[in-house]
Amino acid sequence: MFALEKPAGQAKPGRSSGGLPKMASVGDFSVLSSSIPATKVELSVSCRNLLDRDTFSKSDPICVLYTQAIGNKEWREFGRTEVIDNTLNPDFVRKFIMDYFFEERENLRFDFYDVDSKSPNLSKHDFLGQMFCTLGEIVGSQGSRLEKSIVGIPGKKCGTVIVTAEELGCCRDSVLMQFCANKLDKKDFFGKSDPFLVFLRSNEDGSFTICHKTEVVKNTLNPVWQAFKISVRALCNGDYDRTIKVEVYDWDRDGSHDFIGEFTTSYRELSRGQSQFNVYEVINPKKKGKKKKYINSGTVTLLSFLIETEVSFLDYIKGGTQINFTVAIDFTASNGNPSQPTSLHYMNPYQLNAYGMALKAVGEIIQDYDSDKMFPALGFGARLPPDGRVSHEFALNGNPQNPYCHGIDGVMEAYYRSLKSVQLYGPTNFAPVINHVARYAASVKDGSQYFVLLIITDGVISDMAQTKESIVNASKLPMSIIIVGVGPAEFDAMEELDGDVVRISSRGKFAERDIVQFVPFRDYIDRSGNHVLSMARLAKDVLAEIPEQFLSYMRVRGIKPLPAPPPYTPPIHMLQTQI
Repeated sequence: MFALEKPAGQAKPGRSSGGLPKMASVGDFSVLSSSIPATKVELSVSCRNLLDRDTFSKSDPICVLYTQAIGNKEWREFGRTEVIDNTLNPDFVRKFIMDYFFEERENLRFDFYDVDSKSPNLSKHDFLGQMFCTLGEIVGSQGSRLEKSIVGIPGKKCGTVIVTAEELGCCRDSVLMQFCANKLDKKDFFGKSDPFLVFLRSNEDGSFTICHKTEVVKNTLNPVWQAFKISVRALCNGDYDRTIKVEVYDWDRDGSHDFIGEFTTSYRELSRGQSQFNVYEVINPKKKGKKKKYINSGTVTLLSFLIETEVSFLDYIKGGTQINFTVAIDFTASNGNPSQPTSLHYMNPYQLNAYGMALKAVGEIIQDYDSDKMFPALGFGARLPPDGRVSHEFALNGNPQNPYCHGIDGVMEAYYRSLKSVQLYGPTNFAPVINHVARYAASVKDGSQYFVLLIITDGVISDMAQTKESIVNASKLPMSIIIVGVGPAEFDAMEELDGDVVRISSRGKFAERDIVQFVPFRDYIDRSGNHVLSMARLAKDVLAEIPEQFLSYMRVRGIKPLPAPPPYTPPIHMLQTQI
């Protein structure tokens, strides 16, 4: 268990007696925020062969971590490790605890200094170099262990840094609980009450946030509710002593449910399980204030409490599952002539067009989870040289045998090159590119690979029936589809493919899972013209569902994560003194 910490922006690092900041973990875990972090990870830092800046002894290194704000790209100090005296191979004890979201690109910078005095001012110490990476790069490396060269001092070898990420366990626990009640107050004139429970977790400012409602049990004063499962994060944000308030209501058809009473508890109390400690008096404060003889409005008893540790998305990534990213771009004539500024494919030398922005926003995050960084890039709806045949599944790099491009920059290059060689045409058919990726996904169903297809399109789909059939078939495979709509068209048909409201079906067969996420790019355009923000918002929305879609495939197939490779154990050095 770990205590909640101040958000990074508010934290004032504590001072040790030596004057250097003590705090290495300032997690941005605001309980008021609607998006609860996917999980928390703990970063451990080690270095090998640091530069030696001291004349008579070895360097006394410290590591300082910075994170980057999305909008203005400003680097902010996140925390510092301790100082370790007299070593070029430090294994820092103090960890950095960070929130991890799959759908966000978290840029990190690790700076290293040789500490020469007690001053907390970094400019007073010798700079030993730095390393840039993303949190996704660390998590996505084999065994969540990233080893990279330290750079920043021209002409010098600055050594290497090893950063390992470990998911914090408490984020992954769920609890299965069941409650019953006895002798609740009768609230209905003609019958008994129809009781249900509402669970609320307390926030730092004393307010409460609802986190669970039970079903209604009709016409009884002694209800037994069904067991329910809730994550420990949702129940108490990982703080076992935080107050949990439970309110008891009598359900009314018109929504004006009658308050019967309430009680408070905590995760730690509940975890004692069924016992005399977990029988709670339901108190109605109004009645208690009015009636001298008032005892309670009934009791609620905990019948069972079972902790389950969920396997997480990161368990699979750590066990070596690769995420394969494929992009498919719409080359239909409705996009407009690429040489004209009005075209959605316009090649503006000064800024990315909407296709480029969507591709980069999503691709730059997913590429961290793909070790070879080779991405198939396809186009559809164009006439191809030399004979002008129409293709709905062509390689952007012109090589159908090997459509792979190196990195997202390679995909961008192939996209711009193909705009100069193909003729925009039509119609807008999705099924061929979906089936293309599905063929690969069908050949690897053991959980070692998962496929994400990004389709970027300007419009109205021509092969709706075939696309629906392709999606229904693909829902049985380890794949997800992201569709980004660019331009001003009406995208009603796309909403139908995104099975959030009604699960998609074809010929009476329903999709096994919801695997499609559709968003119109225009919803993300920042009014101030800040494209970095537009891209970050787009990526956040389209990628947020991927971990759950990924887990739903693994659960249905009963695929467990592979064990992670053995953890890195640094060579044992002489005990270091720390200030």
